[in-house]
Amino acid sequence: MSDPELLILDEPTTGLDPQARHLVWDKLFELKKRGVTIIVTTHYMDEAQQLCDRIVIMDRGLIMERGSPTDLIQKLVGREVLEMRFPEKVIEQIAKDDPLIRGFDTYRDLLLLYSDSADELLSKMKAKGIDSDYAMVRRSTLEDVFLKLTGRRLTE
Repeated sequence: MSDPELLILDEPTTGLDPQARHLVWDKLFELKKRGVTIIVTTHYMDEAQQLCDRIVIMDRGLIMERGSPTDLIQKLVGREVLEMRFPEKVIEQIAKDDPLIRGFDTYRDLLLLYSDSADELLSKMKAKGIDSDYAMVRRSTLEDVFLKLTGRRLTE
């Protein structure tokens, strides 16, 4: 067991505190550098983004997408996300018809606009008089991809 060719791990860091989680990640990186093939199932998208070269996103037993974390992010949501808060009734009107918007998602009063240039999109929206008490530009993550593909609601 000290020199495996293949390691299959099911939720290896569930329930671990951050220090222990990073220790496990370090050990997996060491094994990966030694050429060990590692298959990991996880619900932690940040873990998958950190550890995996190739990812398969599944929902209800079906493969939704596969690829490298970077490729999936670029293909499905773009490089950045602009998060803004608005009353729910105006969200749909805001998210339409701008070539900088690669897609959008909503969650209650939160509007997430996927873009390759979120700062430019925010400036453009402010110039149109569309502003919010809360506006944040951040890098897109694998969690954005997962939620776009599978939705935000729990299913049975």
